[in-house]
Amino acid sequence: MAEGKQAVEGRVLVTLPERSDAEELAEELQDAGYEPCTVHRDMLAGEDDAEDVDWVIEVHTGPHGGPAAFEEPHLATLAADYGGFAVAD
Repeated sequence: MAEGKQAVEGRVLVTLPERSDAEELAEELQDAGYEPCTVHRDMLAGEDDAEDVDWVIEVHTGPHGGPAAFEEPHLATLAADYGGFAVAD
């Protein structure tokens, strides 16, 4: 087995258009037991205008300790409420 940094399996990327919405939802998710819920900007493939860059909440673990990917349908519903989407990575 190769040593070194490996990709996190089971994470979900929740993408929202507005920073304030991403920060609000990240706080709600952390309060509900999701972790970590880091917020950062991300330019999606094909975008070339910095004004169109979306905000991403990176979620690794669900509230019951399993991979956040198990919670993707719920996270997608929450993201849709803010005009965004969620994708398991």
